[in-house]
Amino acid sequence: MKDERIEAAPASAPAAAPGEVLGLLVDGGRRGVPGVLATITGIVGTGARAIGTQMAVLQSGESAGSFSSGCVESAIVAEALEVLARGEARTVRFGQGSPYLDIQLPCGGGMDVLFLPSPDLDVLTTVAGARGERRMAALDLSEAQGAALAELGLPPAPDAFRVTYRPALRLILFGHGAEMLTTLDLAQGLKLPVELLSPDEQIVAAGLRQGAKSVLLTSAAAPPRLIGDRWTAFLLLFHDHDWEPPLLEHALATEALWIGAMGSRRTQAARQAALKARGVGDDAIARVRGPVGLIPNARDPATLALSAVAEIVGAYAGVGG
Repeated sequence: MKDERIEAAPASAPAAAPGEVLGLLVDGGRRGVPGVLATITGIVGTGARAIGTQMAVLQSGESAGSFSSGCVESAIVAEALEVLARGEARTVRFGQGSPYLDIQLPCGGGMDVLFLPSPDLDVLTTVAGARGERRMAALDLSEAQGAALAELGLPPAPDAFRVTYRPALRLILFGHGAEMLTTLDLAQGLKLPVELLSPDEQIVAAGLRQGAKSVLLTSAAAPPRLIGDRWTAFLLLFHDHDWEPPLLEHALATEALWIGAMGSRRTQAARQAALKARGVGDDAIARVRGPVGLIPNARDPATLALSAVAEIVGAYAGVGG
């Protein structure tokens, strides 16, 4: 039976998320198609991708992930297929200092890539499953040992390179109006897990049509129980701000990485006063962002969605394991 926690990636998906990269290898293995896990383990100068970025390449030529804007991917696929044919792991330099003189990175730098043929599918399934269950996981990679599960909290072996996998950023939206739909569209375009809660039946119906988990809010006084881990963001998009205090109080009881609400500075001050009147402490109140977004005074729904989601993604990027 297919494990629904494993993220599936289509053939040749350069924008694949980390879970999709591992998912392609797992899916290929189940179909009897072996593959290679390629990992950037070092960078000389500057690079288009960070150390630890990964690609998956199957024997069929399918791939997921990317290491540049397209100038090196075909070489990565060719190298991976040769590694797979030989059955031996190796590390190859691309760009500056590489034996492949015809392959130049646009930034002028270089990168070292570790190619591991036929990594243990049980190990990859465990890591991908943990990410799907919103748990941290890590792999220790080496030419000698291949891919092994890492014990978080302990350092890797001297010859191993560690890659840590965080759960994906999850966005939970509350509110009504066009802002809910523009933010939902943007989040889904970014492949973010997104949930939607609204007192507006039409908004809930629209969310369901787009495949988002959507819940009808029936009372501001009795909001549903909220669950937010440290990779979850709560964004409130109400024009009727009376809905906000109980929802914010519940959100503040979680370990969510980001909590924010739409509105002006005057609205934010009134929001803070309402929370204080409910007995919420100053430290908790300070967690509520407002006005939200990186673009000052954004008012049209599309710009507000872009502005707020950009701030949230930035907060997620700044959080370690």
